[in-house]
Amino acid sequence: MKRFELFALLFLIVTAPIAAHAQFPEPDGGNLEHGVLPRQWQPAGPHCMEIPEWQVHEYNPTFFILRQSGCTDYEKPFLYLIFGQDKALLFDTGSRNGNLVPTLQRTIHNWLERNHRQSIPLIVTHSHSHEDHTWGDPAVQAMNDPAIPVTFVPATVAYEKSFYQITDGPDGKGTDAHGLVDLGSRAIDVIPIPGHDSASIALYDRRTGILLTGDSLYPGRLYIHSVTEFQTSTERLIRFTEGKPIAHILGCHIEETRTPFLDYAIGSIYQPDEHSLELSVGALLELEDGLKSLNGVSKHLALRDFSLWPVAARNSSMSPHTQKTFEQVQAEQLKNKWDQPK
Repeated sequence: MKRFELFALLFLIVTAPIAAHAQFPEPDGGNLEHGVLPRQWQPAGPHCMEIPEWQVHEYNPTFFILRQSGCTDYEKPFLYLIFGQDKALLFDTGSRNGNLVPTLQRTIHNWLERNHRQSIPLIVTHSHSHEDHTWGDPAVQAMNDPAIPVTFVPATVAYEKSFYQITDGPDGKGTDAHGLVDLGSRAIDVIPIPGHDSASIALYDRRTGILLTGDSLYPGRLYIHSVTEFQTSTERLIRFTEGKPIAHILGCHIEETRTPFLDYAIGSIYQPDEHSLELSVGALLELEDGLKSLNGVSKHLALRDFSLWPVAARNSSMSPHTQKTFEQVQAEQLKNKWDQPK
């Protein structure tokens, strides 16, 4: 066989699977709604006096990302606000001392004014039940705003399954379990992904191709309370994404630096050189490989953009050593929150 013919054959072999799974014939992503992510999120400092409680980023006119400042809580979670024709959806309510309601109301009212609307119902749901994602629940539930009537979805397996009508899929064993919520010309798929928390769910926005994975996949320490459940959920997400356009995978935290394999110490509030929020669908495959390599053994594993952190107790993510590190980091950074060393 001639060299050119060999190269041509190899090219066909390599590219055939890609072509078979191509999602758009057009080079610009077809009818997928595009958006823009910031090159860098506003770090919690170096001067906390200058930092707002929440950074609001408009990915596009119907998809907003809210990040809580590390000056209010070291968790610095990301929240997501998505608008449909008939309803809006808020994914999580933030961590301690977040004071979310004023920013949430301002963002929604600005959207209403821009779109010449008087009101829009808001569904409030959660990536999972941990307090750094549900702390703002009481304030949001108490928000008495006629322009924003709230439907609240508690972070429990039973309530999520009922509200989103999550079914176990064709095999009846939960292999392809998923549900759906329609915001009005905007379908959001809901995929149960226990392992970090029993009530963990992922959301897939068909309009933007964004997959929201909560604390189950993000650039940071992935705390795993059940390796078996976590692996099953990861495999479920991989099957779900097959043949679908995935523009970004967005989680709820950033704990990694821009240096591969290097994370910030737990308790850090100031992260001036942090990893980008977004991951690609390839991260799901890397996560699956990492979980398989554990062979059911609870041990830490550092990968390029995130780490696997199996934890012994479901109500704790800190060993005594980790707790000591946390206390040391918090003491140092909170002492310097008004003027962090550069």
